Amino acid sequence: MRTFNRISLVIFAAACVAALPVAHAAYPDKPIHLIVPFPPGGPADNIGRAVGAKLAVALGQPVVVENRPGADGGIGSAAVAKAAPDGYTLLVNTAASQTINPAIYKRLTYDPVKDLAPITVLATHSYVLVVNPKLPVKNIKELIDLAKKKPGEVTFGSAGNGSLNQLSGELLAGMAGVRMLHVPYKGSAPALVGVMSGDISFMFDALSSSLPQIKAGTVRAIAWGGPTRSPLLPDVPTIAESGVPGYKVIAWFGLLAPAGTSREIVSRLNKEATRILGLPELKAMLTGIDPAPSTPEQFAELIKTDTATWAKVIKDFGVHVD
Repeated sequence: MRTFNRISLVIFAAACVAALPVAHAAYPDKPIHLIVPFPPGGPADNIGRAVGAKLAVALGQPVVVENRPGADGGIGSAAVAKAAPDGYTLLVNTAASQTINPAIYKRLTYDPVKDLAPITVLATHSYVLVVNPKLPVKNIKELIDLAKKKPGEVTFGSAGNGSLNQLSGELLAGMAGVRMLHVPYKGSAPALVGVMSGDISFMFDALSSSLPQIKAGTVRAIAWGGPTRSPLLPDVPTIAESGVPGYKVIAWFGLLAPAGTSREIVSRLNKEATRILGLPELKAMLTGIDPAPSTPEQFAELIKTDTATWAKVIKDFGVHVD
C-alpha cells in the first residue's frame, strides 16, 4: 500500500511539473522573427538588421528579419500585434507608423498602444531640410519670405500622405504662418530625386540618405529639424535658431512585441538591446542616427506623448490619406 502511495505521489508530482509553463530561462529555444514593416534598404531596415545580427549572437538563436511593407508600416505592425505573445515575433517600428497612423487611418485592424508592448527605443534621428540648389534661398528666413511672396508655389515633398516628412513640413508652414504645397511621393527616395531635379522646392529627409547628395552638391542643406545641430552638419543651423523658435521634430525607431508578452521576456530583450546599442561598431554603422536605449516604461511614455502631439498637428492642418 505504501509503495502504491509513493508511486501515486511521484505520478502526481510529475503531472504538476508537466502542467507548469515553460520556464522563461529557456527563452529563446528557436528562431526569432523580427518584422520590419518597410521595404529593404531604408533606415528602419538598416537598424533592424544591425541590431538583429547582434541580438542573434547574444540570444544564441537566429534572428530572421522579414520585410512586410505597406500602409505606412501598418501591415507589418498588424502582423506582430496579432502574433502569439511568446517573444518569437518582434517589431522594429518608427515614430511615424506607431504614433501617426492612429490619427491618419480611421480603420486600423490593430491598436498600436493596446496591442503592442514597448521594449526599448532603439535610436533617434532628426530631419535635414534640403532644397534644390537653384532655389534662391540659403536659409529658413529666405524660404519663409519666398513662401510669403508666392503663397502655395513653394512645394515640399514627402514619403507620402501622413508621413513624418509631410508633418515636418506642415508644422514648419503652420509655425511660420505661410502656405506651402505638399507633394506626396511613393517613398523618401523618389521625393529626394524630385528635389534634385527641381520638381519640388524642398523636403525634410533623413541624413543617412541626404548626406551623399549634400556632399555632391545636388541638394543644399539649409536647416536641421532637431533641437541641436547635427555633428555631421555643424554649420547647418537648427530651424529653431533660424527664426522659428520652438520648432523640433525628433523621429525614432523602437523595438516592440505583441501585448501580453511576459515581463521576463521583455526585460531580457531590453537588457540585450541596451547592451548592443552601446557597442561602438553599431553606432559606426548608423549614419545620422543616434542609439538611444530606454526602459519599456520610458518608451511607453514617449509613444503616448508623440501620439497626442501628432494627432493635434494632423487635426490642425487637415492631413489625410487619399
